[in-house]
Amino acid sequence: MAVTMLSASGALDLFSSFLAPVAKFLGIPANVLPLALIKPISGSGATALLTQIFGESGPDSFAGRVASVMAGSTETTFYCIAVYYGAAQIQKTRHTIPAALVADLTAFLVAGLVVRAFFGT
Repeated sequence: MAVTMLSASGALDLFSSFLAPVAKFLGIPANVLPLALIKPISGSGATALLTQIFGESGPDSFAGRVASVMAGSTETTFYCIAVYYGAAQIQKTRHTIPAALVADLTAFLVAGLVVRAFFGT
């Protein structure tokens, strides 16, 4: 529902267009940026966006492969922290969220490089 609201309101497109020059410089296709923005928040939303990318570009395209690497190498950060810390009754996350988001960002940035190294463009 949140992904649909973000898409319908245009917020997801706004954030994606804001980050598009950086993604272009790093060699990441612009149509996978929404996946990078949604994956830490919603796993099912990220799967829907991944399916959309496959429908638009194809699973064997550069964008499809980058999206696959992004989806496979990252985690739904906020959900995992809520579940695991809640089960262990930990109240303060301290450095967990910043460290997890830096790990997600690293995976997003490296995905384009890895796909280019193994498959070319």
